Amino acid sequence: MKNTAFTSIHESLGARMVPFAGYNMPVQYEGVNIEHETVRKTLGVFDVSHMGEFWVKGPQALDFIQRVTSNDASVLTDGKVQYSCFPNGNGGIVDDLLVYRINAETYLLVVNASNVDKDWEWCTKQALNMGIDPDIILYNASDEIAQLAVQGPLALKAMQKLTDENILDMEY
Repeated sequence: MKNTAFTSIHESLGARMVPFAGYNMPVQYEGVNIEHETVRKTLGVFDVSHMGEFWVKGPQALDFIQRVTSNDASVLTDGKVQYSCFPNGNGGIVDDLLVYRINAETYLLVVNASNVDKDWEWCTKQALNMGIDPDIILYNASDEIAQLAVQGPLALKAMQKLTDENILDMEY
């Protein structure tokens, strides 16, 4: 079992830990009902460090994204995200994912934890099929990134404390 960067914090706060996608993950602290209500009414923070993260970089980054995902990533602007999927070419789906545009030549793909290896293999195969050296355009940073998801009606207000940029009026 792998641990996230937050495992010791979860344990010190009394989280009930369970195996999930090869990681030791917190499933609850106080109970499902109270935690559900807290997130729906105020704010919840979730450790999603088990998710996979692939950097796509370089002048061919957008071309690669356009070829391997189902949505039009050319409409993304810096800092925006798009829900998408990897179509398998046979009318099915390899996996769903999030595509983050960092800048015109840098994207971050966030893939499902249980499919990191499968998705990575699929992406590198697609790069090779496009004639792109996958070692130049792709980097699997899954074991190097820790993520927290902040959700609920007070999420933007809480995150505003971390930046001078106005995010309270941010469009979704």
